[in-house]
Amino acid sequence: MAGGGCLVRTVTPLTASRRKARHDPAPSRWSWRMQRLMLSPAFRFFLRVLLPLLVVALIAGIWLASETRREALVQQVESWKQAFEDRPQFMVHDVQITGASDETAAKVRDIVGLEKPTSSFRLDLDALRAQIEALPPVASAALHKASGGVLDVVVTERVPVAVWRTRSGLSVIDDKGEVTGSVGLRTDRSDLPLIAGAGANKAVPEALDILHAAQPVAARVRGIERIGERRWDLVLDRNQRILLPETKPVQALERVLALNQAQDLLARDITVVDMRLPARPTIRVAPDAIEEWQRIRDFQNQTKK
Repeated sequence: MAGGGCLVRTVTPLTASRRKARHDPAPSRWSWRMQRLMLSPAFRFFLRVLLPLLVVALIAGIWLASETRREALVQQVESWKQAFEDRPQFMVHDVQITGASDETAAKVRDIVGLEKPTSSFRLDLDALRAQIEALPPVASAALHKASGGVLDVVVTERVPVAVWRTRSGLSVIDDKGEVTGSVGLRTDRSDLPLIAGAGANKAVPEALDILHAAQPVAARVRGIERIGERRWDLVLDRNQRILLPETKPVQALERVLALNQAQDLLARDITVVDMRLPARPTIRVAPDAIEEWQRIRDFQNQTKK
């Protein structure tokens, strides 16, 4: 170097072993794929949720493969369930009925039962409500468990508006024609009007309108009869009938009542006032009245001679 020379360093080539020991910072292909897979939301969801569930299901399936274990598990679950349902706060030992008559309330108590305390979980309220609403006097019912172990039953009864006479006897019906009960004698419900005839229960509102229009002769009204399931006859005392048309029966009755007020039509010896053809009303005179009229005419003729 002092003589102006240069320092020469001998470089030895890398051997294969030294090249192999050198670390490559880039990941391998499989490592890169695994990292990419772990970043996938679906794969992470599988590892965190689905895989544990599959493992648990596999273990449960192996454990439940034994019939003895299955029976023991079912019995244990049933015992836990019964112990929970039989807690005092869930027991029902009494029933409170509101909105029902004494007779209906007694029938409701028979349906509900409750001869001994019963868990509210074992009471099928929908089935009980259906049975109660199947009673003729009941329009609707509502059931719910009240505090103190009491089953509260709220009953809405049908309101009877008429007595319906059929071949099978006397029944009490509401404004919709639903039978609410039966009576032995007409005098048992003399406060209600009497309707009769097949299909009369299907036209109760119309019958009530006719009876309301007949208020001027209400003291003489004995009932109203459905004829042919299409029209009405208003029945009065003294065997008188007012035959009403199929359409607009109230207006036809009002015409008869107007004639009665002006000329005392119904006070005469008339058996039938036929208004089935409103444009051609006719009357039918009693047989005795015809005979009397004929006798008077004969007497007048003899007098003239």
